[in-house]
Amino acid sequence: MTTFDDRERAFEAKFARDGEMAFRVTARRNKLLGQWAAERMELTPAETDAYATSVVQADFEEVGDDDVIRKLLSDLAAAGVDTDEAQIRQALADCDVEARRQLLGSI
Repeated sequence: MTTFDDRERAFEAKFARDGEMAFRVTARRNKLLGQWAAERMELTPAETDAYATSVVQADFEEVGDDDVIRKLLSDLAAAGVDTDEAQIRQALADCDVEARRQLLGSI
């Protein structure tokens, strides 16, 4: 029975590590996406850091990426930056690849 218990504990530990890594990748992706948007809005370095943090926090509003996309669409439009949802989704995908590369090594 101890072999089964050991395997169960190992599986639970792997599940926890995978969940933590997924959270870290998403947070890094959102930070990179915030930096991308801040560059388009021509924010200062200090404003860029604050804005990137606000994008990471925006992801906690609901499950999925729609809350982040809505925030970016709204903020970019308010700043007079011509963009659409497709551009933001493409930037989101690009930032996801970069976040995974940074945290997990080359993919």
